Amino acid sequence: MFSLAELETVIPLVRTGVPPTPQYAWPLLKAVTGVEVVVKHENHTPIGAFKVRGGIVYFDRLKRERPDVRGIVTATRGNHGQSLAFAGTRAGIAVTIVVPHGNSTEKNAAMRALGAELVEHGRDFDDAKEQAERIAAERGLEFAPSFHRDFVIGVGTYAYELFTAAADLDTVYVPIGLGSGICGVIGARDALGLRTSVVGVIAESANTYSRSLAAGRVIPTNSAFTFADGMAVRAPDVTALEIIRCRQRLARERLPRGVLDDDDVRERAPDIDRNAVHGQSG
Repeated sequence: MFSLAELETVIPLVRTGVPPTPQYAWPLLKAVTGVEVVVKHENHTPIGAFKVRGGIVYFDRLKRERPDVRGIVTATRGNHGQSLAFAGTRAGIAVTIVVPHGNSTEKNAAMRALGAELVEHGRDFDDAKEQAERIAAERGLEFAPSFHRDFVIGVGTYAYELFTAAADLDTVYVPIGLGSGICGVIGARDALGLRTSVVGVIAESANTYSRSLAAGRVIPTNSAFTFADGMAVRAPDVTALEIIRCRQRLARERLPRGVLDDDDVRERAPDIDRNAVHGQSG
C-alpha cells in the first residue's frame, strides 16, 4: 500500500493540524481483561477521531493537482465528513456533505460548525453516497469517496505513532467501516516490519465485510442499522476488501474476528470509557 518512506513523508504534513496523540496502558482495563490493553486516544484530535489525518493528506494532494477545483462533495455518518470539513476549510476548498436522515445531530452540528454545507438524504450511508455522486455531477464538484489511498496513508500515521511507542504489541483491534482505518494499520505494521496481528471488528447487524471475506467477493447486505453508526455500511469498498483478503492469505490477519451486537456496544462502551478515563482520575 505504501512504503515506510512515504509514510514518514506525510507525518510532518499531518502534524500541521494534528499533534501526536497519546497511547496509554490503563490498569483498570487490565484488571477487567486480564491482559495489558493499550488505548490509542484519537479522541484527542481536533475532530475527536482518527480520520482527520486522512483529510489533511487528501486536500494537500487535491490542491496541488487541481488548484482550480470548485469544491468537493462526500457522504458520511460523521467522522469522515468532519475530517473533510476540517481539512477543506484549512485548504480554502468548499465542502458539501450528504448524510442520511436521522444522522447524529451532534455530528451534523459539528460538520456545519467546521464550515461544510450539509445535505440530508436517504435512509442510510449508501443512499447518501448515491446522492453525493449525483450532486457531484450536477454541480461539477469533486466526489470524495470514503476510501482513498490518501485517507489510508494519512490515518496510517496514527498506527505509526502507536507502533513506535509500543512496538511489542501482540494484537491490534480495529473497527471496520469502509476500511481506511484497518488498511492504514496494516500498512503501517507492514512498513515497520512488525509481526503484530490485526483483528477487524464489525457490528453484527452491519456484517458485509465478514460475509464478503468468507465468500471471496463483494456480498452487500439489505440493511446496516447499528448503534455503531461509523460501521453502518451495506457494501464493502472493493479496494479495501482486496487489501484485507491479500493479508488474510498471508495468514497474518484474522479479519474480521471481533463481532459485536448493539447490546455489546451499548453495554461495553461506557465501561471502557470509565475504566480508561474516569477510573484513573485523582
